[in-house]
Amino acid sequence: MIYETAFVVRPDASEEVITSIKTALGEVFKQFNAEVLVNDSWGVKTFAQPTESGLKKGSYHYYMYRGEGALNAEIERRFLINENLVRHLIIKLGPDKDKDAIVKAYKNPNHSQANADLEDDGGFGGDDKDKKMHSKRKSCWFSAKKTSPDWKDPKSYSWLVNEFGKISPARITGLTPTFQRRANESIKRGRNMLLISYQSNETAR
Repeated sequence: MIYETAFVVRPDASEEVITSIKTALGEVFKQFNAEVLVNDSWGVKTFAQPTESGLKKGSYHYYMYRGEGALNAEIERRFLINENLVRHLIIKLGPDKDKDAIVKAYKNPNHSQANADLEDDGGFGGDDKDKKMHSKRKSCWFSAKKTSPDWKDPKSYSWLVNEFGKISPARITGLTPTFQRRANESIKRGRNMLLISYQSNETAR
């Protein structure tokens, strides 16, 4: 099975600490004969809203991998006991047979946001008029663009959250039940990872 995990490290953590976290994760992958498909760092981001302890920034790191068995339980265990981690997430992406397509679909959220305004089709940014037009027509913007909301890129779903943090329902967004469900799931994951605020539609920078 193909999975992805992302974790956020405290802003005051040293490079040595970050390296030790990655080394430990690598040891778990080796222990369970997992195959790392993507290893990416998203850099330091300013959270969409501060954490309960007042932290405002964190260093984001991402892995996509193929593995089975108790692998994820061990990753979760190690994440939970590491005091340098602010947030983490583990998600099942799909079966091994879809590995190539899943890897190809991966986009670094920093790159996708930076280039969004240059994209004429399928881009998440610079497209608000188009999204509103689809909403008024009660047609699904994601279906029309042949794309999907992605928790990693808040530009793909922040437009579905109003200024007070409420998720717009399908009768307003015009999304199909499938894409409305995916959007809701992406927003919840994005909030957990501090990429979008619980209280507004403000996103991490």
